[in-house]
Amino acid sequence: MSKLAYPRELRLLTPEHFNTVFQQPHRAGSSHLTILARKNTLDHARLGQAVPKKQIKLAVDRNRFKRQVRESFRLRQHDLPAKDYVVIAKKSANDLSNEELRTLLDKLWLRLSRPPRKR
Repeated sequence: MSKLAYPRELRLLTPEHFNTVFQQPHRAGSSHLTILARKNTLDHARLGQAVPKKQIKLAVDRNRFKRQVRESFRLRQHDLPAKDYVVIAKKSANDLSNEELRTLLDKLWLRLSRPPRKR
């Protein structure tokens, strides 16, 4: 299997997986999207996405957003710590170009790779 593949094992698939991440997550966000992260017991990172119709109306725009997030994750998966990540889109995410979205995602992945600050 290719080193940069995106197989089923790297996805959050069930509501239980998502609910685990939603409980006490480490957050990184901007005005366009939020990424929640929570340690998992596996040796690799996994990705889930929440792109509601209420936030991004057209299916073609939701799919573009999800495609860009998947590609960004696929390229960075080996640099990320073993956590489950959920990317949540906000309304303004639709205003970003593909390049702006990739740049923003790279910045947020980097922020989530660092250990969380103590409160």
